[in-house]
Amino acid sequence: MTQSNLILAHLKKHGKINWLEAYEYYNSSRLAARIYDLKQDGHNIQKFNKRLQNKKVVAEYKLLGD
Repeated sequence: MTQSNLILAHLKKHGKINWLEAYEYYNSSRLAARIYDLKQDGHNIQKFNKRLQNKKVVAEYKLLGD
């Protein structure tokens, strides 16, 4: 499976993903590029900002009805 396919499967199972999860589970350091590819394929994915416990903000992507 490609990284895009793995990330799409993750989104379908869990509904959301952030960079740390993509890197940890799928060794993908370019999550935004994979999300772009998935959007180009017609998947409805939206970016949200998530504030971590250490006050940093990271991008989190959610699958909105596929």
